[in-house]
Amino acid sequence: MPIDPEYNYCPQCGDEYRPEVRNCADCGVALVGGEVLLAGQVQRSASQIEIGPLEPVIAVHKGTVLQVKALQAYLREKGLASRIVKEAGGACGCRGPEVLLQVREADQAETMAALAQEYRENTSLSDHDTRFAGAVYDAGAAEAVCPACGCRFASDSSECPDCGLCFA
Repeated sequence: MPIDPEYNYCPQCGDEYRPEVRNCADCGVALVGGEVLLAGQVQRSASQIEIGPLEPVIAVHKGTVLQVKALQAYLREKGLASRIVKEAGGACGCRGPEVLLQVREADQAETMAALAQEYRENTSLSDHDTRFAGAVYDAGAAEAVCPACGCRFASDSSECPDCGLCFA
């Protein structure tokens, strides 16, 4: 059977699943994306993907079920274990209940780097020039640098002449 990069496959039985399905109905193991199989990339074993009940975990994100499931799917693609749990005493809001995304404490740094990359990809910030992000408008200085666009201008103006960012 040819491998379709758009579908997911069970690494044990080889069954094919739609993209939104994450676990094999028969084996219960995490599915592998067709693009991963075609690329010949080695995935972590199922025991590395699943978090044991006694393993120390840390919450890295709180949000709606749909938001957190999307992040969990992204982490799974990166080979990182995570689980979704209801926050103790959490109430349901108008957007639905909020849940926590937990990861292994040992995977925290790798997880945060993956989530930062996911954020840059989904907000198009990976293409944004951040060289001037640390610039601070100082009205007492002779010249100011706009943190949005990097334009240099006299600090007696409270608005960037290039992009219009207001400092008043």
